[in-house]
Amino acid sequence: IHTGEKPFSCPDCGESFTVRSNLISHHRTHTGERPFSCAECSKSFAQKSALSWHRSVHTTEKSFSCRDCGKNFKHSFTLTLHRRIHT
Repeated sequence: IHTGEKPFSCPDCGESFTVRSNLISHHRTHTGERPFSCAECSKSFAQKSALSWHRSVHTTEKSFSCRDCGKNFKHSFTLTLHRRIHT
């Protein structure tokens, strides 16, 4: 349900969020907490998604292939950006 209500407010800056998990993620910008660590190099991240993105630096695998030119990419996002050159 999209009511526009943002009941979760940051105690440090007052920014509000629709879901509690977004507040928790945001609050790490104030605390510096980085609970997600890379098993390969111990680099830590505030967001789980940032750790997932980082993990690709430890591999040469490029799983995402452009169907137009065959160029390969580590991330689906970079493939999506690349595909713009073909339109």
